Amino acid sequence: MKINRLTIFELAILFFLAGCGTMGKDFNASQVNNIQNHVTSQSEILKIFGIPFKEGTQNGMAMWTYQFDQYNAIGPDNSKDLVILFDKKDTVNSYRFTSTRSE
Repeated sequence: MKINRLTIFELAILFFLAGCGTMGKDFNASQVNNIQNHVTSQSEILKIFGIPFKEGTQNGMAMWTYQFDQYNAIGPDNSKDLVILFDKKDTVNSYRFTSTRSE
């Protein structure tokens, strides 16, 4: 019987650990309000938020993504994403911020 109890406990711990995780890199979402379309430069974004989690292009414009997702077996999941499009002059053309929690 001792082996069965230990096995059940180990399985419970494994299940709990498997249900938790993170993806991306946390970033300071309170700084999002400082972004200004057609004013804020790519170098300023880099100073404020650091290296983006993902880089790509959309319609010929550079696109940077800052993303942080936190998954929990017990309790709510948390997610925040900042997607920034830069124009040909390397200034912010537009951006979108979404979050599951109030910042």
